[in-house]
Amino acid sequence: MAFTLYSLIQTAILCTNAIAVLHEERFLSKRSGLDQGVSGFGDDPGIKAQVLNLIRSVRTVMRVPLIIVNSASIVLLLLFG
Repeated sequence: MAFTLYSLIQTAILCTNAIAVLHEERFLSKRSGLDQGVSGFGDDPGIKAQVLNLIRSVRTVMRVPLIIVNSASIVLLLLFG
């Protein structure tokens, strides 16, 4: 298997899918702890809060585009092997 642009794009799609399927109550609430966005004005949120915000954002924004991109990827894989 060669390292191609398509394999790199497919890897990015799979990683985004992995983030998108995380369950809010089962996975994310256990990792978030008690500090869900409680910070003072001008305080930088920690790495943990930033990663959790990124995961929530990806789950919200990428839901419909992932359906389209996954469908296109499957069609291309079926057509060109």
